[in-house]
Amino acid sequence: MSTLGRSGVEVTGLGLGAAPLANLYREVTEEQAHATVAAAWQRGVRYFDTAPHYGLGLSEHRLGAALREHPRTSYTVSTKVGRRLEPSEDGGDDLAHGFAVSATHRRVWDFTADGIRRTLESCLERLGLDRVDIVYLHDPDDHAEQAFREGYPALEELRSEGLVGAIGAGMNQSAMLTRFVRDTDVDVVLCAGRYTLLDQSARADLLPAAEERGVSVVIGGAFNSGLLADPGPTATYDYARAPGELVDRALRMRAVADRHGITLRAAALAFCAAHPAVASVLVGARSAAEAEDCAEQFATPVPAAFWRELRDTGLLPAREAS
Repeated sequence: MSTLGRSGVEVTGLGLGAAPLANLYREVTEEQAHATVAAAWQRGVRYFDTAPHYGLGLSEHRLGAALREHPRTSYTVSTKVGRRLEPSEDGGDDLAHGFAVSATHRRVWDFTADGIRRTLESCLERLGLDRVDIVYLHDPDDHAEQAFREGYPALEELRSEGLVGAIGAGMNQSAMLTRFVRDTDVDVVLCAGRYTLLDQSARADLLPAAEERGVSVVIGGAFNSGLLADPGPTATYDYARAPGELVDRALRMRAVADRHGITLRAAALAFCAAHPAVASVLVGARSAAEAEDCAEQFATPVPAAFWRELRDTGLLPAREAS
């Protein structure tokens, strides 16, 4: 377990990202969702991440239901604010946002202080909890002024009131997260896809700033949305078709992993977890088998010779080789 900054909130080295439980791209049954959380729990996962954005609240409903059988003090939950859900009668589905659910609600960007509180109240209702451990400002890329001026101070108030344990921001970029680390008193930031075997851009700004300030980093997107889990011509990278040169690079990395008797998945997770600023690595799973595999890969030792070969062949910059 690692403690997030000075918050006292603890997370396991491997966390479960609950977006897939909300019918990400295709349907997941209630039973499958419950079994996924149960399998992760059985393998020692005690940190679970969700958001209203995921399936228009379905992820929070399903995660809360699956965790209800466990004592509240035995696990850590994070959710996110900044996208407020409003009822909608437009009909249709939510596949444009990636979720195979009915469009019963619509998302409204809202980083105001009132919006933050209203969104968190709704999150707690869906989760069936009276408090959450971690709250992130979710993807404030195009709302920086409001997020820093209103959203972040609202999180500080919630933390001081004891309604949340740790606060931060979650994004798919490192530059604005670095600003949060340097200019605010966040406990943790969630960086998705910017510190992986294929993209180490967070190494230039976010990770050293976090080390300097004592802020914890949670890494999401360790597989860059699929390419590092199963490289091939149809694989995705950052939720789009992977460019050919990255597919080639991932295939070459997998060949090195094969030679050293490990999987590329194990190497991808080990790479993210090895940095001293990183407190936890989130993986998404939609089935018990996927959750078990992620736990197994996370626990697999990666030999030093593997990292040396990546370095020697130029597949990983020398300073990134573990």
